[in-house]
This record gives sequence, C-alpha cells and structure tokens, in this order.
Amino acid sequence: MRVYRERLGAPATWWLVAAGFVLLFGTTLLAGLSITTGVAAYAALAALCTTTLLVWGHATIEVTDAELHAGSQRIPLERIGQVTALNAAQARELRGPRADPAAYLLIRPYLTEAVYVEVAGKPTGRPYWLVGTRHPAELAAAIERARLHGGHGTSWHDVAADHAAAAGDHAATAAAPGPAGEPSPGKDSNAW
Repeated sequence: MRVYRERLGAPATWWLVAAGFVLLFGTTLLAGLSITTGVAAYAALAALCTTTLLVWGHATIEVTDAELHAGSQRIPLERIGQVTALNAAQARELRGPRADPAAYLLIRPYLTEAVYVEVAGKPTGRPYWLVGTRHPAELAAAIERARLHGGHGTSWHDVAADHAAAAGDHAATAAAPGPAGEPSPGKDSNAW
C-alpha cells in the first residue's frame, strides 16, 4: 500500500531559465557561424537542457507500508531510525559542511528543504539518507505513519537501549541518542 508519493520534477522557472540559456547562447553561436551550424547548435543546446531537466525530474520518492523508495534506492522501514524534516538552512548544512561522503543524497538544486533519514542497525555503507522534497513535514510524517502501521514503530535506538539494559550496560543506555530536533549525522551516529 502506498502512503506517500512525490515526483521531483523541475519547476517551470527552471524550464524558462533553460530556454533563456538556449536562446542567448545559441544566438551567440549563430552570429559567427553558418545558418546550418547555428540551427544545429540551437538543437544541441535544447536537447542538453531538456535531457538534464527531465533526468533530474524523473526521480520519485515513495513510501509504502514496507519500504522507502528514493530515486533508485530502497530501504526497508525496519532499517530506518530517526526521521527529521529539515528546513532550508539545516538541509544546506547536511548537503555541504556537515555532509558524510558515505551518505545517500537524493537532492536537486531547486529543492531547498529535505528529510534526514537515519539508517539504523549494524553499520552499513550508508549512515543516513538526505532526501530533497517540496513537503518535508509531510514526507517525515508519512514515513512515521508507515512505520507505525507496519509494526515498525519501535526505533532501533530503543531496541539497542533495551538490549543494553537487559545486559546490564547502563552506560550504553545513557549514550543512546534520543529523537533530537536536529539530526546528528556524524561518523559515530551509526556505529554500534
């Protein structure tokens, strides 16, 4: 069952900017070239811009009752830890200075907000996902609803804390991160 779906299509303003680029740059090339070469330059520039915008806009985000699909990647809901909707400033930090090179990023230059999705459990190649979206609060809520509906309401941090408490390791329980308002995607956030 699908809970949420969003296509990351380029907005109309980006199509207008691309058309302006094709006209401006194509006209510059046309001024010094033959008519045939100029028309070929217009066609090549238009094809390049159109292809770029269509490829960027082809990506979709989908939350089902079992998985989160973001672009070409999928993750089962039981592997998802903390989920946080990020505003433009927080998303910019995770795309830039605080980014982990191993993280999966599905971002687009025209999407300023994002959702942070922690990959929980044993260390994997991807400590977190950063998924650009037009509706971060709705996407984060959809992931949480799907987790609760699918029986995955207990986070991996809670499971780890329960196991540590059962083993008598109270230090690990105190060190387990809670649902903070801002993500902490440092290198140690996924090390168990």
